[in-house]
Amino acid sequence: MAKISSFFSRSTGSRELRKQPLFTGMSWLVLFLLYAPIAVLIVFSFNDNRSVVRWTEFSLRWYFAALENDDIRDAALASIQVAFTATFFATIIATMAALATTRSGQYWGKSAAIALINQPLMIPEIVTAIATLSFFSILRQITGVTGIGWLILAHTVFCVPFAYMPIRARLTDMSVTYEAAAADLYASPLQTFRHVTLPLLMPGVVAGAMLAFVVSLDDVIITLLVAGPGETTLPIYILGQIRRGVTPEVNAVSTILIGVTVIMVTLTFILQRKRK
Repeated sequence: MAKISSFFSRSTGSRELRKQPLFTGMSWLVLFLLYAPIAVLIVFSFNDNRSVVRWTEFSLRWYFAALENDDIRDAALASIQVAFTATFFATIIATMAALATTRSGQYWGKSAAIALINQPLMIPEIVTAIATLSFFSILRQITGVTGIGWLILAHTVFCVPFAYMPIRARLTDMSVTYEAAAADLYASPLQTFRHVTLPLLMPGVVAGAMLAFVVSLDDVIITLLVAGPGETTLPIYILGQIRRGVTPEVNAVSTILIGVTVIMVTLTFILQRKRK
């Protein structure tokens, strides 16, 4: 077995992965299948014709129509309200969790706590949505409280792991030397966090917040099950419109969402590169 392993390690190590047979072709095929539908959606969002399969001429007609649509504006405002609020609280919780799992030394249950925080990333979202719906239904009956607050709470909970990952990664890379130096200069723990830890941690915090915002803004499954009457977010509005047939107006709104997502992810990547 050892000889076989060494043979394969030598044979694969002698050549770069990209030079393996069919690797380049399969890579381009995967990229094409992944991005070609998105490219088609973006192109036909600029089509003057109402048809989404027949091109006539370039036009911004459907973008202006989307901006003038009251239902789309209300759905967009609801999405932004939920995403910003959920991102704010999720980032605070994720920052505290990251500090507890990186700056508190070794303690019993630390590995279990980290696994518990990241567990929502591995559970199918439909399972999380059904569990959240059942749990919130019980709470609504007990408290009698209704409104968009439940949706914000649900988004906050499932956004925490996404904000936690870049914040904890930043803390892991940060040396404790600066914090120890601040303590030697008689700085209190709060002063150390405010003037030393937080400024150094800020790129990770911003990256985690942007990632949580994108996840909340684009969510469909959990929002679809948890949202109450009059709490239609933009993804839910698009889903409802698609059931009646895809229109260029839906393509325009989807393109705007793609643009926002790409910008946020790009900024996150830049911040992570600066961190390194």
